[in-house]
Amino acid sequence: MTASPISGRLSETSDPSWWGTILVGVIFIFAGIFVLGDLVTATVISTMLIGVLLLVAGLAEVFQAFSTQHWHGFALRLLVGILYAVCGIMLMTDPARASVILTLIFALSLIASGCVRVVQAIQYWALFGPLLLISGLIGIVAGLIILAKWPISGLWVLGLVVGIDLLSHGIWWLFFGSRLRQERSATH
Repeated sequence: MTASPISGRLSETSDPSWWGTILVGVIFIFAGIFVLGDLVTATVISTMLIGVLLLVAGLAEVFQAFSTQHWHGFALRLLVGILYAVCGIMLMTDPARASVILTLIFALSLIASGCVRVVQAIQYWALFGPLLLISGLIGIVAGLIILAKWPISGLWVLGLVVGIDLLSHGIWWLFFGSRLRQERSATH
């Protein structure tokens, strides 16, 4: 019996389920369609959600600073907690302005994520690597476009790029899951 490209690289304990992989792809695709449905709302909601998470993290850090048995590092933990909370409040109270800053950070993240996917595409070329390569290149190009139009790109571009990125990556997950399913069927 010859080993398939996928099963030859995976042990029994790390063997991913094909249906779980396809489910991840479907979730990415539906998320992308949802985001593309209303770009401005998706951007504002994302900004506000990040603000809420930063506020909660900041409050947790402040609570932790006061609840420890020792005072070593108290001032630094308290400062970090306050900064997180203040940033969270700023994001929640002015999501439009905050989205301009988040757009810059997001553009840089897209470029980094795209580079990682390009490297992964080469490593997993036999496993629909060309689709992963396209997904990575889309991420890189989208990040560069955002940087070229920043800060004007503020509100709408974040939602647009996230939607397109989610769709393209979801399609790759679907193809990967289909490949896993075919190979499982062939071995059983």
